Amino acid sequence: MPTNPKQSEDRPEGDRIAKLLARAGVASRREIERMIADGRITLNDKPVETPATFLTTLEGVSVDGKPVAGPEPTQLYAFHKPTGLITAERDASGRATIYSALVNAMPKDAPRVMPIGRLDLNTEGLLLLTNDGGLKRQMELPANGIPRTYRARAFGDVTQEQLEALIEGVEIDGVRYGSIDANLERASGSGKNQWIEMTITEGKNREVRRVLEYLGLKVNRLIRTAYGPFRLGDLPRGRVARIRKGDLDRFRSSLKRDRK
Repeated sequence: MPTNPKQSEDRPEGDRIAKLLARAGVASRREIERMIADGRITLNDKPVETPATFLTTLEGVSVDGKPVAGPEPTQLYAFHKPTGLITAERDASGRATIYSALVNAMPKDAPRVMPIGRLDLNTEGLLLLTNDGGLKRQMELPANGIPRTYRARAFGDVTQEQLEALIEGVEIDGVRYGSIDANLERASGSGKNQWIEMTITEGKNREVRRVLEYLGLKVNRLIRTAYGPFRLGDLPRGRVARIRKGDLDRFRSSLKRDRK
């Protein structure tokens, strides 16, 4: 005798609205939950009250009064983030966010996009943007080991030998950082700024700054120059460029092969 004969009948059909909206490129699931709490998402002109709203389609769903279409083809953009911008949609302290710059930088026909990973307030350089929540999660996952390359200008003394030792990883204040490929671009002599290139694969919070500070250096400029195969190149500060579909497709195929 079944203990819960109505279990299959009572189980909601479809997916949570946050999952569908993330897949459609509206925002991350966490951000969508905040948008629901703020009353910005409606279903058939009525505010959605809970993220635990199950739907089979996005028909009738609007965000900020604008209807949401179904999932669009995956797109990826490179943005040269300037310093002084928060990587978030909004900031409780009223600081400028990347979306302040993206209003004029993104193509007029571009979909809503989300940042892949973050760059802190004082870090500049390559920030990838996508309309695909699945791709965002896949690229941020530390287990996928996607390399991120930075150029750091730091004041103080360091040797190439010290930097090469980072290939074995390092533990700082109880936090273990994995293998880091670091090289002096050029030595400027004792007590002067050094340019150092570092490639990491975990992307832990403030990882590059903390590791260099651990070596006795003071970082005064930090630029991300690459994320996976995608490079900043000569993209002007504050500008956006769409990644070509062929390049994106090849990258996604390599991710699938690596995970087998």
